[in-house]
Amino acid sequence: MVKFIAKRLLYAIPTLIAVLTVVFIIVRIVPGDPAIVILGDSATTEALEAMRERLGLNDPLSTQYFEFLFAALKGDLGSSLVTGKPVMAAVLNVLPYTLELTIAGVVLGIIFGIPFGVVTALYRNSYVDYLTRSFSLLGLSFPAFYSAILLILVFSLQFDWFPVISDPQMDDPVQRLYHLVLPAINLGLIMMAYITRATRSSMLEVLREDYVRTAKAKGVPAMVVLFRHALRNALIPVITVIGLYLGVLIGNSVLTEIVFNRPGLGKLIVGALNDRDYSMLQGLMVVYAFFIVVTNLLTDLTYGSTDPRVKRQ
Repeated sequence: MVKFIAKRLLYAIPTLIAVLTVVFIIVRIVPGDPAIVILGDSATTEALEAMRERLGLNDPLSTQYFEFLFAALKGDLGSSLVTGKPVMAAVLNVLPYTLELTIAGVVLGIIFGIPFGVVTALYRNSYVDYLTRSFSLLGLSFPAFYSAILLILVFSLQFDWFPVISDPQMDDPVQRLYHLVLPAINLGLIMMAYITRATRSSMLEVLREDYVRTAKAKGVPAMVVLFRHALRNALIPVITVIGLYLGVLIGNSVLTEIVFNRPGLGKLIVGALNDRDYSMLQGLMVVYAFFIVVTNLLTDLTYGSTDPRVKRQ
């Protein structure tokens, strides 16, 4: 297992470097001059040139690239062009709120998605199957911001069960969880839809395998066949879906934070776009890219713990 983890870590390093390279290129080709953003349109040519020199924009692209790469690998994402404060400090200040929202959405999706997928596979083409598939299709069809607005209209304004504005900055863990419920449900519905459909498809395929029929013919209890023989072998495609769409979920968490007015990376992104804070945007892109790489790494490690055959590859 240690060898397997080390191999996956080695694979993750070039992926991370490639992503950082793409981020560097995208930021450099975006229209706009950071010096003008900082000093304003009325700044003199001399002042703009001095600012470009201070920011290192006059250096060769190769020099800028390696400075950016080494700084990013050390955790230094530069400073905001607007506030002058370190980007990493701003990110770490709001990152816990985005992480707790994303994790809550994933947990809800797994808790409900896998059982729903198993049930629909066992009762294929029944009314339960049609109802669950229709519900999951709705979860895939609604954009995150639209479903968030619907949840607010129904559960906050109509029934007054949850607050319209989610405030996670409180010491009481019960109140903090209470304010997290509606945003987490919004993300959980999306993840649950993906997991339900993936689990159903995978279970239908596994239930037709010879080893499942053999286990049934030997008189193995139905629940043992279902969970030990069928579900465990059906989890690999489900884990793949969770890993792939976790990145999508992080993106949807931005929209959810904006609708529910929660602090998080979403507000940082909107603020950076409004202020044309390219340094902040570059840092946020690096953070999101890092999460995607880590998610893929965790997905590979989960493969190894679920199916021992993967570790021998």
